[in-house]
Amino acid sequence: MGRILIVDDTLFMRTLLRNILFSGGHNIVGEAGDGAEAIEKYKELKPDLVTMDVVMPKLNGIEALKGIRGFDGNARVIMCTAVGQEQMVKLAIKNGARGYIVKPFQAPKVLEEIKNVLGS
Repeated sequence: MGRILIVDDTLFMRTLLRNILFSGGHNIVGEAGDGAEAIEKYKELKPDLVTMDVVMPKLNGIEALKGIRGFDGNARVIMCTAVGQEQMVKLAIKNGARGYIVKPFQAPKVLEEIKNVLGS
């Protein structure tokens, strides 16, 4: 399946997502805890897809998305958002995000969104 980079500032959320993606047969190639690290890891690992938290220290998910898309215009990024962050999601989609998943994560929805984006 896909080679995925997980970006979230909380270890708990990264672990949760890693377990869901692993159960779906995906290969987790790396993890990052903030937007700046996400851009560096993307350049280094060249994953098929990135799951990107919206709210993070140093560089938020929107800025990291812009940085990754600036490096690779074909980058596939899915935003991870909490309920009530619809404006951030709209901004992310405008900046090239391919989709989004809502916290708390529901495995079937996460895997379906990943599959749709990897297939596009």
